[in-house]
Amino acid sequence: MPAVMIGFCAFVVFGPLTNLFLWAFAEKWFFPARYPTEFGFDFWARVFRPRAGAWTSLFNSVWIALATVALSMALAVPAGYALARLRLPARALIMLIFLLPQAFPSLPIFVNIAQMFYGLGLNGTYTGVVLVHSLPGLVYAVWIATAAFSAVDRTMEEAARNLGAALLRTFWDITLPQAFPGLVAASIFVFLDSIDEFTGTFFVGTPDITTLPILMFNASMGGNYQIAAITALILLIPSIGFMLVIERFLKADVLSRIGR
Repeated sequence: MPAVMIGFCAFVVFGPLTNLFLWAFAEKWFFPARYPTEFGFDFWARVFRPRAGAWTSLFNSVWIALATVALSMALAVPAGYALARLRLPARALIMLIFLLPQAFPSLPIFVNIAQMFYGLGLNGTYTGVVLVHSLPGLVYAVWIATAAFSAVDRTMEEAARNLGAALLRTFWDITLPQAFPGLVAASIFVFLDSIDEFTGTFFVGTPDITTLPILMFNASMGGNYQIAAITALILLIPSIGFMLVIERFLKADVLSRIGR
């Protein structure tokens, strides 16, 4: 039984990845063949041609993700510090409010946001896409930032204050360096969530703004499965790399304080 479970888990994890790699390098693969009849890099060359739109989509994805991180963390750092340090009467309710975007299906939320942004002239703009990406990004940013500040050793802060350091100086020299690894992890989560976001970009950004998930969707709907697979692999690279970084930065003591 353990061997069967291990085999099943391996199939669930590596089966889709194997199929993705096969499609990414398949030159010819037609039914009823079980495997590609010809491999090559022709579709990779097509993806990165100047007129293919991959470079523009990649630039848009990275730029929007970085802007989303900047906006989300600018709001999450003071919010996380306040939730971790101040005795707020409705702290649990505030933390719950930040979870609401994840508690409901994203489709109706983004449809209503698209209608509102249309009236504000934000549809088809980078500003609108960054704002809609920041909605789910704030969930990760605020919760992890709160946990990071909660994990800071308060005795060091008290020692700095007793030695005459002002509140801002204590925050900058003592609190922020200790919370920094958690804040880095929060930034990475927001970045990955933004760079993979499809629904919000589809309703708010298209057709004026195309990101890699939009490019992958269009290729898949057009039957260009090789191009869709290549785009998926490109999106997979930062996800794997950053998750390894998160494993190093986000320690167990920080994780244990999420939601407290």
